[in-house]
Amino acid sequence: MNDVTRHVLVLPDRDAAEDVATELTDLFGLAEEPQLVRDALAGEDDAEDAQWLVVVEDPDARLDPEALDALAAEHDGWLESP
Repeated sequence: MNDVTRHVLVLPDRDAAEDVATELTDLFGLAEEPQLVRDALAGEDDAEDAQWLVVVEDPDARLDPEALDALAAEHDGWLESP
């Protein structure tokens, strides 16, 4: 069984998450589009208080975590530590 590297970028809103997903696909020529996931903050029901996750499958472990973190930072986000 192969372990697939998965990167999770945390973004402040859906627009930022969509922008990052598009840029990731363009910059790194991803075979699969990143998955967008709404992550409601604990105890919050308001959609405005949700972070968005961009989940990137990296089966060949070829994506540079520092580059991913820098891209997320451009959109006020960050790369989650594994």
